[in-house]
Amino acid sequence: MLTLGARARIYVAADAIDLRKGFDTLAAATRSIIREDPLSGHWFVFVNRRRNRLKVLVWEPSGYLMLYKRLERGRFHLPTAPRLGARHVEIEATELGLMMEGIDLRGARHRPRWAPQKDLASTRAM
Repeated sequence: MLTLGARARIYVAADAIDLRKGFDTLAAATRSIIREDPLSGHWFVFVNRRRNRLKVLVWEPSGYLMLYKRLERGRFHLPTAPRLGARHVEIEATELGLMMEGIDLRGARHRPRWAPQKDLASTRAM
């Protein structure tokens, strides 16, 4: 069963890549473009030049898994632009799901997330 672990991250290569490549070549691209270990369990997403096809490479304990998606109309868009000098962006699982449906998230606003207040927790312990 395909699940995204709690600690798994999703990285999307900003540059287009030839999607005729297989498991090993995409694993090498993970090392060179994204600069992460393809055996880490993180998800690595690659798009083609026309941005109508997408491949996801994932390492599971039994071996590599590759997902392949082709849009019949439209293009895949990165939700955010990569930082200066970066060749990839990190996204959330919900963003990947919307991206795979061909939804352009570039103009979407993210609501602030809740975070525990560290100072409040330390004062309660006293």
